[in-house]
Amino acid sequence: MGALECTGMKCLPAAKVAQADGNILHDWHAETVAIRAFNRFLIQECAALVSDGLSSSKCLVPRSKDIQTTTDYQPFQIHEDVRIYMYCSEAPCGDASMELTMEAQQDATPWSARAQPIDGFDMEEMSLLGRGHFSELGIVRRKPSRPDAPATLSKSCTDKLALKQCTSLLISLTTLLVHPRNAYISSLILPASQHVPQAISRALSVLGRFDNLNSHRDWSGGYRFYPFRVETTTREFAFSRRGAKNGQRIVPSNLGLVWTPDWEETLVGGVIQGRKQGDPRGASKICRRGMSKAVVETITAIERTNFAKKTAKEGTYGMLKNAQTFEDRIRVKQDVRREVLQGWVQNKGDEDFELNV
Repeated sequence: MGALECTGMKCLPAAKVAQADGNILHDWHAETVAIRAFNRFLIQECAALVSDGLSSSKCLVPRSKDIQTTTDYQPFQIHEDVRIYMYCSEAPCGDASMELTMEAQQDATPWSARAQPIDGFDMEEMSLLGRGHFSELGIVRRKPSRPDAPATLSKSCTDKLALKQCTSLLISLTTLLVHPRNAYISSLILPASQHVPQAISRALSVLGRFDNLNSHRDWSGGYRFYPFRVETTTREFAFSRRGAKNGQRIVPSNLGLVWTPDWEETLVGGVIQGRKQGDPRGASKICRRGMSKAVVETITAIERTNFAKKTAKEGTYGMLKNAQTFEDRIRVKQDVRREVLQGWVQNKGDEDFELNV
């Protein structure tokens, strides 16, 4: 199937989410960018199969109309023999990297009190910690940032990957086209220097906070708990913090880079480099508006009428995501957030843009 390569950092402040209008990424940490790029790649594979009349591609195969139902309605699925591997050059931010974060501090003493309230945030939202309060482990955290940076409600990469063990790598819109059953990560690969076994077990496995999910085995729609293996490598990313030599100072880049076999982008501030955040021409292929437009266009091009095609007629992005079509997926997310990822606060405010196709 090939490789997808992404680098990225930072996310959109909560106060600006409502201004995004579907055109600005909320989160451009590398893991999130990679997952969204993978989804866009699959959407384009579906579009190519439809437009070219092909029977299959290297990664996708059509599903028989005879097995499509109101819950298993997708016209495509990933090949049975495809395995998905994800390499991260750093431990995912959040709970899986807290020990590494503590170790990097000059004073690793846990902070004794939580941060002071932030204007515009209620107490539930404030319960989402960033990088601090090291003594609180096994909890949902928001993206880390400098203490003086605007607050965000984007969840950590650890928490997002934890949820993907249940929902698959597919975002909601992609599941209108591709069945989730074969879309789970097989292995997450980390440099050995970034692997803290107790942190990984605590954050991502049944030996940690997923212990409460053992009873949930009756999900429908192809969803299941599929814990990925975490493997290590001695190979380091050439430009990691650990690559500095002779007193070099490593400065993080503000660029986010996306590469797939079909296209590539350079992102700054959640939009295409060279464009301002409010400029619709700066919308990335992997932003909400770009993804939803591609999905609806592909579904519209499918000649046969199916459940997904009816759903694609919803008027706004928010209406589409909350459609009854996604009830199986919504149930999975609700179960996981209630039993495993308690304290998950949704990052709302960018749902009302029209699906103009």
